[in-house]
Amino acid sequence: MNVPAPKVFHQVTLVETGEVYRCREDETLLAGMERLGKRGIPVGCRGGGCGVCKVQVEAGEYSKRVMSRAYVSAEEEAAGIVLACRVKPRSDIRLAVVGKMKKNVCATPPAADADARQP
Repeated sequence: MNVPAPKVFHQVTLVETGEVYRCREDETLLAGMERLGKRGIPVGCRGGGCGVCKVQVEAGEYSKRVMSRAYVSAEEEAAGIVLACRVKPRSDIRLAVVGKMKKNVCATPPAADADARQP
């Protein structure tokens, strides 16, 4: 009898906001990030062809697929800068969003902005 292997999840922490999401080892960081439900997370390309989902992995282990040098240089890749659509976690991950989606993914919710302005 073949019993499917249990799904392995890791925690991914966004440095800018402190938000944490779970990501399976068999899915990309971008696919897991989509569950945060934020606007501005790219869902069209997912193949490394647009460069929008660029992140910097500050801590943790991951596996990666080939990335376009038009968006990630060899030097950047060596420094942990990768495309979230091409990377799968192998441990808990801490990442900073550095691509075009940073504005939306790392934005403070409007209610929090309003509360911060009140005396």
